[in-house]
Amino acid sequence: MYEVTSDNRLKSLIVVGDRVLIRPKSPSDRTNSGLYLPPTVTEKEQVQTGYVIKVGPGYPIPVAVEEEPWKETEEKVKYMPLQSKEGDLAIYLQRNAIDLEYDGQKYVIVPQSSILMLERSEDLFQ
Repeated sequence: MYEVTSDNRLKSLIVVGDRVLIRPKSPSDRTNSGLYLPPTVTEKEQVQTGYVIKVGPGYPIPVAVEEEPWKETEEKVKYMPLQSKEGDLAIYLQRNAIDLEYDGQKYVIVPQSSILMLERSEDLFQ
């Protein structure tokens, strides 16, 4: 349900740079004491959790030119990869997140620097 599969449109999305596409985890709408909270209260909390759906290529690294500078060459871009991987559970800062809706689902795009912690496990989606 949270994964990128060949039959859903998430496969065609390309996340750029050091950005990460996250599907927010459904927050509990009830407090420990039993009070029900409206969705606007839980969405505005400073720290949120969610599942990493797609990851950008990373931070671009400048490449040294080894040939003659006057020759036209195809510029090769190298990237330093990000720590987060698809399927991770991320704890991130909400203030740096950009909210969006795609195919009826809510997602957020956050920079890698806004992710505080990752949990990597095989059975996160169950």
